[in-house]
Amino acid sequence: MPKTHAYDTVHDLALDQHGVFTTAQARNLGVHPKTLWAMAKRDRIKRLSFGVYQDLGAPATPWTQYMSAVLWPQGVTGVLSHQTALSLMELSDVNPAKIHLTLPIGYRVRRRHVPGVLILHGADLLEEDVGSLEGVPVTKAARTIRDCARAHIGPALLRQALEDGIRTGWLRRKEAEGLKQELKARNYL
Repeated sequence: MPKTHAYDTVHDLALDQHGVFTTAQARNLGVHPKTLWAMAKRDRIKRLSFGVYQDLGAPATPWTQYMSAVLWPQGVTGVLSHQTALSLMELSDVNPAKIHLTLPIGYRVRRRHVPGVLILHGADLLEEDVGSLEGVPVTKAARTIRDCARAHIGPALLRQALEDGIRTGWLRRKEAEGLKQELKARNYL
């Protein structure tokens, strides 16, 4: 199947983002939304949600669903957080059924339907609170544990997250001890 310039453009973009891209990203690269519609009609790309597409010629990865989630909001990039971030960093035995995504407090979801796989949280994250796993934005371990404590995931999982954080290198021992004292002072542990 011959490739078009427009397809090559979105294909290269998708390869860098676990197989997905947005209409806005494609438009910024000179690909018109009508061209995306035509590609979808020819089964070269698949619409995952409003403004988010998957390139069917790019390999899907275990991170495809997460990249799709962070690209879902229009105008901002979401950040994986809470139990999802704990799970991805392998901090505790938490196994969330849905993807937790943090968006800026001032961001308004303008669509009627939030995909059923997403749980949205609002917070103005500081630059030092956000890291990246496999190119996908994720809250860092300390922020994640604080968020989970505020969401009341339970002291046993929090203690396990602190221990796993030290063991896996996501937290330095001194940082984990300080965080543990903070959580005890706030009655989360």
